[in-house]
Amino acid sequence: MGYAQLVIGPAGSGKSTYCSSLYQHCETMRRTIHIVNLDPAAENFDYPVAMDIRELISLDDVMKELKLGPNGGLIYCMEHLEENLDEWLTEELDNYTDDDYLVFDCPGQIELFSHVPVLKNFVEHLKRKNFNVCVVYLLDSQFITDVTKFISGCMASLSAMVQLELPHVNILSKMDLVKNKRDIEDYLNPEPRVLLSELNQRMAPQYEKLNKSLIELVDQYSMVSFIPLDLRKERSIQYILSQIDNCIQYGEDADVKIKDFDPDED
Repeated sequence: MGYAQLVIGPAGSGKSTYCSSLYQHCETMRRTIHIVNLDPAAENFDYPVAMDIRELISLDDVMKELKLGPNGGLIYCMEHLEENLDEWLTEELDNYTDDDYLVFDCPGQIELFSHVPVLKNFVEHLKRKNFNVCVVYLLDSQFITDVTKFISGCMASLSAMVQLELPHVNILSKMDLVKNKRDIEDYLNPEPRVLLSELNQRMAPQYEKLNKSLIELVDQYSMVSFIPLDLRKERSIQYILSQIDNCIQYGEDADVKIKDFDPDED
């Protein structure tokens, strides 16, 4: 069985930086992971690229040949990837063993994980190849400045959860850049009643029923739980990695394998 993280989130949320830091952390721990680039527009990497979608198709070529803009070109590239799951992706995955751990660094266009079925079909292909997959959703902590933006981020994450139907770990990235961490702490484990009160204060009275429904939805799906990520602290990266490993059951069969080969006791 293989293991995989699907790293998604809005553009600029720190996905590639997360992948780079995760790779360095695992290298220090002498643990092997493979980072896969799924962004056809990516140019520079701070980590070794194990697989690269640009070997299949690149955004620059699509924009030049088909006269498409950046967003339309990227959707075309991802749909081309979807059409080649049984060929290009399968061939690439065959290079890895059952216990390998892959981290997929995805593009930041929100439609890819909200309503376009490309990543959904990509995930289904990984499952057929016997991979346990977890979504790692990154949200820029500097974006969370008030309750309305927090709810917006929750809704985007919930949309991805419903679309992809996978275990989800939500991360507030770039905590090392936040000047006043007390403002963020209020949203790490907030009380639904407090959120509703703040939301009603910021919005017109006619939206009170909508606000109540949104807060209930967030609370019901436990989407108010975000894990802060401070890349300056190794324990922060390790804690997040342990949460993800738990979601995909990584390492759970290690004890079983050891016990299977234990000599019989006299």
